[in-house]
Formats: sequence, C-alpha cells, structure tokens
Amino acid sequence: MGDEPRMKLPDSVSDLLKEAESSLAAYPKLLDMFIKCYPNTLETTTKLLKDQSAFVITGDIPAMWLRDSSAQVRHYLPLAKGDGELQRLIEGLIRRQIAYIHIDPYANAFNEEANDNRYDQDLTELDAWVWERKYEIDSLCYPIQLAFLYWKETGNKGIFDDSFRSAVHTIIALWKTEQRHAEQSPYRFARIDCPPSDTLRNNRMGMPVNYTGMTWSGFRPSDDACTFGYLIPSNMFAVVVLRYIEEIAAEVWDDAEIVRLAAELREEIDYGIQTYGTYIHPKYGKIYAYETDGFGNHNLMDDANVPSLLSIPYLGYTNFDDPLYQNTRKFVLSVDNPFYQEGKFAKGIGSPHTPVGYIWPISLAMQALTAQDDAEIHELLDMLQRTDADTGYMHEGFDPDNPSSYTRPWFAWANSLFGELLYRLMGRGFFNKG
Repeated sequence: MGDEPRMKLPDSVSDLLKEAESSLAAYPKLLDMFIKCYPNTLETTTKLLKDQSAFVITGDIPAMWLRDSSAQVRHYLPLAKGDGELQRLIEGLIRRQIAYIHIDPYANAFNEEANDNRYDQDLTELDAWVWERKYEIDSLCYPIQLAFLYWKETGNKGIFDDSFRSAVHTIIALWKTEQRHAEQSPYRFARIDCPPSDTLRNNRMGMPVNYTGMTWSGFRPSDDACTFGYLIPSNMFAVVVLRYIEEIAAEVWDDAEIVRLAAELREEIDYGIQTYGTYIHPKYGKIYAYETDGFGNHNLMDDANVPSLLSIPYLGYTNFDDPLYQNTRKFVLSVDNPFYQEGKFAKGIGSPHTPVGYIWPISLAMQALTAQDDAEIHELLDMLQRTDADTGYMHEGFDPDNPSSYTRPWFAWANSLFGELLYRLMGRGFFNKG
C-alpha cells in the first residue's frame, strides 16, 4: 500500500475495530482482513480540505470518482450519528460531490484542483477539473444515495442546501434529456487509440436506441462503454434515487414541484425497465437483461461493478424474494453469464474490465450481502479469505486459479464493501452461531 498519509481514525471506528477483536476472535484471518480493510478509505484515500470539503481518491489513481467515493464511505454511515469527525468527513464529501456535479454532470471523475490532469485527451467537452468524462447514470445516483442514507442515519438535514437542490434539478433535467438521447443530448465522447470498450461508436454518440422511458448511459459503472444504451441496473438505481429525491423534497424542502418531477420521471423509467428490460430465457424463465436498446436487442450478462443485476436488493429496487430477481440471480451466478468464472480457489462474477477469467472481490462481497443462506455466506467468506494473496486487502480482480495474480493492490471500494459485509454479519450475530 506504500507510504500514504494516514489520518487519525475517528473514535467510533477505533471502537469498532476493538469490538471486532472479540466478535471475530474465532476467525483470525477474517479479523486481520477486517482490521485492514474497514478503515482503509480513512487511512489512505481521504483528505479534508481547507474549505471543509473532503476529497476521496479511489486508491491507486489520484482522482475522485463520484461513484467510488460514495461507496468508499457508505460502511461508515451507521457509526456517523455519534461521531462528529465522521459527520464532518461525510458532509464534506457530499458538498464536494455536489460542487463537481455543478461543474459537469456528465463527468465521472474529478481532480482535487482545476489542474487539467486527466486520463486521456478525449474528444469531448473538457474542463480543468475533470479527470474523465465518461457519462454513467450511477455517477449521479451515488451522491444522492449517500446524502439520503446519511440523513436517515444522523437526522442531519444541513446537507440539503440550495446547492444540493439545484444539483437535483440538474440531475432530473439531464436524465430527462437522456430519455431522448439521439434527439436531445449534447453529450459526445470518443477516445483515440484505445480498446473499443473505452470509446463510443456512431460519431461519438453510441449505438442507436429507441424511446423506452429509460434514461441512456454511455458507460457502465466499470467505466466500460455500454453495448446498448439502456443499462438496466443503473436505471433501477435511478428509480431508487428518484424515490429518495421525492422524500427529501417533501420532508425537507416542502417542494411539490420537485416531488412531481421526480415521481413522473421515476414512473417513466420504471415502466421502461419492466417493459423493455426483461427477457424470457429458455432456461431461467423471465429475467432482467443487463442492457437493451429498446429495439428488441438484449445484452445478457452481469458485471461485478455496482450497480449490477446481482446487487438489485442491495440497491433497494426490489427484495431478495422477488421471483424476477431470483431467476436473474440464478442466471448471473451461472456459466451462462459470460463473466461468471469458476476456478480452483473461487467462483463468481468478474468483468470485461479486467483480464479474461478474473473474478472480482466486489462481486463476492455483493453476493454475500444479498444472500439469505448462511452456508452460501460461509462459502463466500472462505473464498474471500483464500484469494487475498495473503495481503489482508481486497483487490480489483484476481485469477481464481492463482490468486497471487491480481489487479490493483490498492482499491478502496472493494475494501469498504468487504468491511460493510463483515460489519453487517457481526451486527446480526452471524459469527456467534458456531
């Protein structure tokens, strides 16, 4: 992990790590991994700035993703109510995320300063603040989700200021524009001399889509280009987040207009998911597709990155027992999903973003977070312990036949999700069952 600066841990986090020493006493390897992974975001990726905002890098890339930064701190939310330090950090992060959305709502990753640092000189509208401008629906969902869940945990409404309300208007307007991408969208993106997954076809617009009510996405949460422009898990996330916006607008702002706009858009997107986003599979029955174009083409797969089809109950779109989710889960956790892999040390979902055959710890943690069966959870915990390459940390992807071959030694999102999994399991007494 190198010599990154380590901030002093908030008291609530230190107390939890002490508590884990007894909760996980019978599981020394899991305890070691939890003690390393749970505080990793705070210790290595977080910087409180002079303006009281917070900049949270993704790990081994010196930029802040709207998605990753939200996911990296989500597991701290249950501790935030009684911890002023955590509140300052999370509120500071939300403030910075909202400021970034005002700078460019189509961008996915940003710089700490307006320094023109970026991944590549892409053919799109560039800004000195923007590290990368791949438009992904989930980039706009995550900060709203973080703010809503933070409010629910702490009762603090101060984050929902005029700037936040203005960003909500921006997000709703953008999603409405992207319901009619070809006719109305100003967004264009291309990257030169790169794999096809890093750029958009069709004169930088992506392949044609039909109107469905869903909102278009250029890229997936993996930062890979969508095959078809309607990314179902991300549209599901938008439905959940629009419901959050309705509640914020009604209870905090008393703003009937935002309630109306959010509810109308939510209904249209949800109708599109249910009408165009499903597929009758000969083996699994009716399932959710990963992507569609609204012309009858479907991409049947799942990717480890969240939002994913596997993560549907975690996102809050529907519950575990929903028959459509059950069918979809069986499909994505099978060899019929082209990115499901089985090897000597693990089996699970990977991503076209990493080498062929790799599995992602994020998908193993998400499978456990959405599982109802204790035996399945134990099996996944065993896999996670077997595949850390004896580092105590999660990685981006690994070879299930040789876990010492992995990508991204410092990937804070994966560490946080693993920390969230163990925290939830400890909270329900999972490790006391023997």
